[in-house]
Amino acid sequence: MEKFTVHTGTAVPLRRTDVDTDQIIPVRFCASTSRTGHADALFADWRAEEGFVLERPERKGATVLVAGHDFGTGSSREYAVWALQDYGFRAVIAPRFGDIFRGNSLMNGLLTVVVPASVVERLWELTEADPHVGVTVDLERLEVRCAGLVQGFTLDEDIRRRLLGGLDAIADTLRFEPDIARYESTRRPALPMTREPLPVTGEPLPGPPEPLPAAR
Repeated sequence: MEKFTVHTGTAVPLRRTDVDTDQIIPVRFCASTSRTGHADALFADWRAEEGFVLERPERKGATVLVAGHDFGTGSSREYAVWALQDYGFRAVIAPRFGDIFRGNSLMNGLLTVVVPASVVERLWELTEADPHVGVTVDLERLEVRCAGLVQGFTLDEDIRRRLLGGLDAIADTLRFEPDIARYESTRRPALPMTREPLPVTGEPLPGPPEPLPAAR
């Protein structure tokens, strides 16, 4: 997973609230098992509308999305996060997110930043007035900065540590692999444990045991 420390990029001001995951990526695009290749499906139905903000030439290459209240509600589909990342977004800023969407985002390295609605409104104004103005999301200092605007935000410290280090949950756990192995080696044999898979011999597995004879 790519580290997130300080990112500066242009923004897409998405003046829409209650954006659910089916609007982020319609379900008909969620058939692939890959987490890449979803960029064209992002906001697919809205992108067919004339003048939709994501399709405007001045928004090409934007890496920060600024959205309204309750972004990412609805189903728990992880495709919504993958589509945003595949398009190129590194961070999404909103006053409030769907809980499951936000959890999926932070697990996958997409930084979701909660700021007051008044700050989102100001970011919309600044980025609409100048599509090339930079928006900085600083995870080290826990700040959003844009054209003189400075807004702090909070984030769970354990999640912040993982994002700064570029570690997903599995990579974070594997940091303790020697400790886990040492603990497993001292466990009582009677307790459940992970074992090496049995070798494939080509022989059929044994069938069920013969039933006991009925009592007379």
